[in-house]
Amino acid sequence: MEKVLTQHLGTPNLWQLKTYRSLGGYQSLEKVLREYQPDEIVTMVRDAGLRGRGGAGFPTGVKWGFLPKDGRPRYLVCNGDESEPGTFKDRVLIEADPHQVLEGLIISCYAVQVRQAFIYLRGEFFLGAQRLQQAIDDAYTAGYLGTDILGTGMSLDVLVHRGAGAYICGEETGLSESLEGKRAYPRIKPPFPANIGAFGMATVVNNIETLANVRHIVERGAAWYNSIGPERNRGTRMWCVSGKVKRPGVYELPLGIPLREIIFEHAGGLCDGRTLKAVIPGGASARILTAAEAMEVDSDFDALQRAGSMGGSGGMMVLDDTVCIVQSTYILSEFYHDESS
Repeated sequence: MEKVLTQHLGTPNLWQLKTYRSLGGYQSLEKVLREYQPDEIVTMVRDAGLRGRGGAGFPTGVKWGFLPKDGRPRYLVCNGDESEPGTFKDRVLIEADPHQVLEGLIISCYAVQVRQAFIYLRGEFFLGAQRLQQAIDDAYTAGYLGTDILGTGMSLDVLVHRGAGAYICGEETGLSESLEGKRAYPRIKPPFPANIGAFGMATVVNNIETLANVRHIVERGAAWYNSIGPERNRGTRMWCVSGKVKRPGVYELPLGIPLREIIFEHAGGLCDGRTLKAVIPGGASARILTAAEAMEVDSDFDALQRAGSMGGSGGMMVLDDTVCIVQSTYILSEFYHDESS
């Protein structure tokens, strides 16, 4: 399977601008700014079938289309507050390939006509914050950010905001509250962020992995992206596999492949002599699947929903017969109680 977001991971100094450009970086941005109108990019992303990779799996292009055209300033907030237990794929992108995220963000800001973007980053991501800020500084120097980007008239500023380590900040309205300097307490919806978001303005909130996909959709087209994965579940997904497997880690795979393939082929299966007891497929807030359910379900958003769980943040935790489910759920409940109070 051809990798998309992780194709260059392992390249020395990939986080540096020089290395990223040597691999074709920022060519998609230049193409967009010189050849496309903003609405054409929104349509392209919608037609590609890209769904959010942060939790709910909502169609990205549709979400962008909710922004009202009322003349108010708009904001784009990139959600990098990766605090869901079992989830660590956004951290990989931030630390290893921040320019890929940044290029996708800039293209997205052009599409939704935003002049100010924020990247809300989990406070514990020390290396990621350093690399991301360096990438932003280098992008300003190279003319990819700031005023009159590449001489096209587009202007954009990007600010990194570091969170204070609270899980609840990952919820988009709680994130907006925190960004404004208040307690990260989720707001009642409606109104939704598209109408009343950060600082009372129209706001679109997208996950880091989601925005990183935008560069590749522009580069290779909606039809190409639409050819990966089942209907309504297009593209690849970065799965964070942890727990009782031989090879825990991040695996980029097409949406829709069987869960059993992810566990037993890519993650190496269980330790010798152990049997599968259960799987948490989409981060700790997803319903636990029994071994029988996990062996029969596919990995796309809709299939997991039909099974009574969800793809969520892509954090797949594998539990074998040595794990006490009662104790595990008690620990997770303690976490959510603590982080929500």
